[in-house]
Amino acid sequence: MSMGSHHDDFFLWNSKIHKWNAANMGPKKDVLGLWQKAAKKEGLRFGVSEHLGASYTWFQASHQADKNGPMAGVPYDGADSKYEDLYHKKAAASDNDWLTNDPDNQQEWLNSIKELIDNYHPDLLYSDSMFPFGDVGRKMVSHFYNEDIKKNGGKLEAVYNCKQPSKGMWVEDLERGVKDTINQFPWQTDTSIGDWYYRTGQKYKSSTEIIQMLVDIVSKNGNLLINVVQTPEGDLEPDMLKILDEIGKWTAVNGEGIYGTRPWKLYGEKPADAKMVLAGNFNEEKVKYSAKDIRFTQKGDILYAFCLGTPAGTIRINSLGKNSKLAQNAVVSVSLLGSDEKLVWKQEQTGLVISKPVILPDWQVITFKIKFKN
Repeated sequence: MSMGSHHDDFFLWNSKIHKWNAANMGPKKDVLGLWQKAAKKEGLRFGVSEHLGASYTWFQASHQADKNGPMAGVPYDGADSKYEDLYHKKAAASDNDWLTNDPDNQQEWLNSIKELIDNYHPDLLYSDSMFPFGDVGRKMVSHFYNEDIKKNGGKLEAVYNCKQPSKGMWVEDLERGVKDTINQFPWQTDTSIGDWYYRTGQKYKSSTEIIQMLVDIVSKNGNLLINVVQTPEGDLEPDMLKILDEIGKWTAVNGEGIYGTRPWKLYGEKPADAKMVLAGNFNEEKVKYSAKDIRFTQKGDILYAFCLGTPAGTIRINSLGKNSKLAQNAVVSVSLLGSDEKLVWKQEQTGLVISKPVILPDWQVITFKIKFKN
């Protein structure tokens, strides 16, 4: 996934809308096209984020001037007509929300995003806002979906994200946030391993923290969109490579409990003293995971139970007791992904009890594969 345009109205694609794009200046490269080519080479879906809708009101300060000091009263560049295609026209005083209410600006946004869609046909398109511009936004999504149907021989495969509950019309996005239960419709968390941009001294999430988030999100019918912080030169620092390598090693073994799975009857179990964190944006820092957190996914008749921390002793899963209404059939086998060890376990009336494996994997989040009697 690549950014298409941020809140600065600078396009990372080769655009005919205006000259302010990466193919025409700066790197003089079609950044979007390069990312798309790389994704296709690896057999991956390709996504694009657009943050353009907010630029119309964000840039209104460019039409002003310093109120004090030696440059007081000297207009900023936005007041110069030769830069209007970058800074946009001066808006009405009432036009100051995240998204512009000016019809001309909304049409300009639509034309820009349609150009992106028509030239690159992304599999996923993400708007960094609530659903944008009412009927204008519906025209954009309709065009996006219809073009994808043409591309895929009559089948719609495209996904649209924005920061608003969807009722099934798109995939709702939570920025740096998670849900507190299984969501009826698919949803997404977008977050970063560090900041959204590179700077020295920033703190990165550990591979364990990212894996814990991933499992929690998937258990609640969500997807994780993770930003990988690059240097200004496009490189990855050694500590970033280490984090990605650890995630890759975990996924190679435990991915069968993630990819192609669906939520179970409940997302999981939490420790009795766990702090309640309501669903929402920017709540990820409040959520803490431990070995007493269990999360579930299922694939066919197989249940995956993730223990979100290295267990200190016996693992107990209350939802799988004989008396539980959730596990309708008896458990017949329990295995640990990434291990050939024969586990010691017992399905008691009040829970499935698994003795701590003698040898644990190198990672903290471990996955039990559970089968039931047919």
